[in-house]
Amino acid sequence: MTKKHYLLLLLISFLFGSAYPAQKLIFNESVPPILMGSLRMLIVCICLIPFWRFKIPNKKYWFPLFIFSICMGFLTNFFMTLSLKAADIVSPIIIGSQLAIPFAILLSSFFLKEKVNYKKWILIFSSFFGVILLSFDPLIKDEIFSLFLVSFMAFFYASAQVFSRYLKELDVTLTNSLMGLCGFLCLITTSYIFEGNAVENIININIKSWLLILHSAIFVSIGAHMSMFYLYKIYPVNKVFPFYALFPIFGILQTMVIFNEIPTFTIIIGGVIVITSIYLLNKLD
Repeated sequence: MTKKHYLLLLLISFLFGSAYPAQKLIFNESVPPILMGSLRMLIVCICLIPFWRFKIPNKKYWFPLFIFSICMGFLTNFFMTLSLKAADIVSPIIIGSQLAIPFAILLSSFFLKEKVNYKKWILIFSSFFGVILLSFDPLIKDEIFSLFLVSFMAFFYASAQVFSRYLKELDVTLTNSLMGLCGFLCLITTSYIFEGNAVENIININIKSWLLILHSAIFVSIGAHMSMFYLYKIYPVNKVFPFYALFPIFGILQTMVIFNEIPTFTIIIGGVIVITSIYLLNKLD
């Protein structure tokens, strides 16, 4: 791998890690969480529609595309925004999101009949143990509900990745623009029902929050993800994907700087267990 691609992977990890503190800052500005998620998906859709060119995929892709769009565009965003809104401490949420990898392996074994060897089972259990360990930290006693929510986020993110395997022949701009459209429609409807008048809430969003929403949509959802897809075309997945384990490190470092969060010993140990397990899972064939 060339130096510029290593640097690109570090930038991607930094951007992925920035998504969590950026969204927490948005919620601190009193922006409703579900509405924020809907606006993020709307921006993704608007940016990708010119590349989509309104091509309709073959009917055999409709069902997996629908499930992918619901899981990724709606449910992943729904539970991620709610978990961050409920959390006072961001670091455990970043660590808990790593459960998406073992969930994806388990779901792949069920839907795609992929074999899970004993090494993977050990690492799957150790990653879950690391997250459970977080719940024993005194600082996390009031964060159990947010950890519960982020576990659902990880599950639906993993589900989206599994169903994306059925869509690998489709252009990523098509799948992601449809995912953004579906996510926006579902989230804006949910926001209107549970958070009140969406139009009034949008009008009350300040410039700082709009910039952070644009960052989450353009630099994270589009830039970082598309860069990963670009690297997948050059290198094998098992050479690129292990760097995914770097994003929680960057995310935790950013929360330390932005929110003055100093992880406790228990959080550090739990985080090391989870991140190491995820890294080794990614390295296994």
